[in-house]
Amino acid sequence: MTTIGLVSDTHFPRFGRALPRALEDGLRAARVSRILHMGDLTDALAIPLFEAIAPFDAVAGNNDPEEIWTRYGRRKVVTIDDVRIGLVHGDSGRGNAHENAIAAFAGEPADVILYGHSHRPRVELRGAQIVANPGSPTDRRVMPQFSYGILTISDGVPSVALNYYASRDLR
Repeated sequence: MTTIGLVSDTHFPRFGRALPRALEDGLRAARVSRILHMGDLTDALAIPLFEAIAPFDAVAGNNDPEEIWTRYGRRKVVTIDDVRIGLVHGDSGRGNAHENAIAAFAGEPADVILYGHSHRPRVELRGAQIVANPGSPTDRRVMPQFSYGILTISDGVPSVALNYYASRDLR
């Protein structure tokens, strides 16, 4: 079984220079083997914080500087345990972030589509395809709690669970 941490919209340094305690503890407790970030890091300082937990990959969001865009790109597909995972921020398109994410991978096989932008955690099953937004671990906006996700792949079958917490307390 493989576990992957899912995060988006950290907006550093506006919302801190360290990961929230609940996020870091949750990722470590899940023993994630990788962390995927769906954009709006807003500063490269978040990267080593995640890399201290597990190997890290990302896509750039609309608030990311050119350095992030160049390093990670705006859209990608990664394959983990034969599961094709599409990553996009979700800000490009005419619809809402969820619709934009689905459209970004139209006609391309993806078992899982991950996105951010809205700060609204959501998991939807569309046939055999999972479309998920982990929300934000640092900027809950109108949501009652902060959130992140865990993608589990067991025998080639993906599933996504959302995790919530109330405090952005740092170590």
